[in-house]
Amino acid sequence: MAPVEAEQHPRRSLALAAHNASGRLSPTRISRRDTGDDDVAIQILYCGICHSDLHTIKNEWKNANYPVVPGHEITGLITEVGKNVKKFNVGDNVGVGCMVNTCQSCESCEEGHENYCSKIIFTYNSHDRDGTVTYGGYSDMVVVNERFVIRFPDGMPLDKGAPLLCAGITVYNPMKYHGLNEPGKHIGVVGLGGLGHVAVKFAKAFGMRVTVISTSPEKREEAMEMLGADAFVISSDANQMKAVKGTMHGILNTASASMSMYSYLALLKPHGKMILLGLPEKPLQISAFSLVAGGKTLAGSCMGSIRDTQEMMDFAAKHGLTADIELIGTEEVNEAMERLGKGEVRYRFVIDVGNTLSAASLASSPVPAL
Repeated sequence: MAPVEAEQHPRRSLALAAHNASGRLSPTRISRRDTGDDDVAIQILYCGICHSDLHTIKNEWKNANYPVVPGHEITGLITEVGKNVKKFNVGDNVGVGCMVNTCQSCESCEEGHENYCSKIIFTYNSHDRDGTVTYGGYSDMVVVNERFVIRFPDGMPLDKGAPLLCAGITVYNPMKYHGLNEPGKHIGVVGLGGLGHVAVKFAKAFGMRVTVISTSPEKREEAMEMLGADAFVISSDANQMKAVKGTMHGILNTASASMSMYSYLALLKPHGKMILLGLPEKPLQISAFSLVAGGKTLAGSCMGSIRDTQEMMDFAAKHGLTADIELIGTEEVNEAMERLGKGEVRYRFVIDVGNTLSAASLASSPVPAL
């Protein structure tokens, strides 16, 4: 860390950071800013592991600002509030998702879609307004402007609710804005991972008919018996795909693998919509005829606004909807990253930060300061 950053951010915090493209995370001391007039300070208790965390620490998107402290599915307790804070009090259960600031003055921000602000400041690996790099939730505390904090409703667990701050809003938002939340409609979900499993849960809560489309036959029982999907289709089975051709009002494509879009677009009804949520490294393979012939739409969606995230969280609490998680300690994070890369998680890792990230628990390892 440059000396000027330590001067600007005098509060010390313990974190897990990746220092190079190996992606290996190790204990590190970082600096956080003091609580400003419009800020809240949060004691972090849990943080979900998103696949984008893995992409970033390994610099697979070629944008890593090392050292990287990942994590944008943050939950915890407010320990301090600035003098201008009106929405929150000390002791409140809260969460922080993918962004911690925006310009707050552009058209997107003024219309309540700040997630599309061109000057968005992400929760980690982003440059803050003072020029310093933001650090995420693999740490014991964070200071955030109250505008970008989500209130956790009563009854929403901080551990199982953490992944909703990214995975939850990422699927909820396009369902809301593309009319894929109407009872009785038929929606397809491509991929049954961190995003896909909560997509099934939200769609069922909306009263929709849900078909999971997967490359993995072994996920059939999970999809239908555990998550409540109505049907399960193997994407490589031509007969199964043909049987559901032209039946779906919409498809949420959560897969990150490069694939041909033709066979999936064929599942849509006329004027149906496929929404891309995954981020394949290679360009999409698509024929214009597969869109034009049925008046179909291919769109993308990126997380959601703070307003929509709060709405999603309240909806989830009302319907008893949470993510399926595997709770791990900080000492298991590197192994978890390896498993995540192999798809060996059902369905989201969540780090028990509050109980396992402390100076005492890491006393056997040297803890360098940034």
